Amino acid sequence: MGVILEIAKIVLIVTGAVLGLVYLFQSRLIFFPQEIPDLTRERLKDHEVRIHSHGCELHGWFVNNTISATSPLVIYYGGNAEEVSASLTEAEKIRNASFLFMNYRGYGDSSGRPSEQGLLADALTVFDWVVAEHGVDPGQVVPMGRSLGSGVAVHVASNRRVGALILVTPFDSLVNVAKGIYPFLPVEKLLRHRFDSLALAPGMETPMLAVIAGRDEIIPNQNSHNLVNAWAGPVETLVVKGAGHNDISLYDAYWTGINRFLAAKF
Repeated sequence: MGVILEIAKIVLIVTGAVLGLVYLFQSRLIFFPQEIPDLTRERLKDHEVRIHSHGCELHGWFVNNTISATSPLVIYYGGNAEEVSASLTEAEKIRNASFLFMNYRGYGDSSGRPSEQGLLADALTVFDWVVAEHGVDPGQVVPMGRSLGSGVAVHVASNRRVGALILVTPFDSLVNVAKGIYPFLPVEKLLRHRFDSLALAPGMETPMLAVIAGRDEIIPNQNSHNLVNAWAGPVETLVVKGAGHNDISLYDAYWTGINRFLAAKF
């Protein structure tokens, strides 16, 4: 009996240590900041913008192709391991639009350390900056969030008036995604960065396009559909067959669907 108790004590200590490490270092499991390639920095230097937000200096690019009732401004929020300049280059495939692509705090040339609270606060700061500084009608703004960025985009749309919303490989909540990856951990109690779009969805009237990778190996399709099914406003769902989580933008159907959605809204 004494041996069993000693083994139980060891198991409890080890389990507690593992849970403590996961809790303390979870940011490193979620956020993977990337640097800007030198060639990209040089090529986009004419569009550089820097915005101060909550003690950080955010860096990115603003490509103003004339924002109007028929030419929206797309504000992009990237994935957890994405430096957004690469996506800005691809975004030229979106017709009749302007673009504001800002790296999260800690990513690219943006200062600070990433966290859910920081990313969400910064996103509202960036939105308010472009509206005030450039006289943009909020109804002509389209937040576009990819993967982790879908949670940021939903937060913005829940706090500001926007024209429409594009979510690429979205998820319902990071808690639900993590449960599937770590079913042996009490993630609901451990996770500080929750990005709970599902909780906001029933109150969202903003028209939304959900672009889902048919073979998404990171975000299970069910997590994407959970969000879509809970959305209160009009939703269009595009499943890009054969696409994976990271290569979805290489498919023509991806750009065709986004352009069709925006053309119908603006």
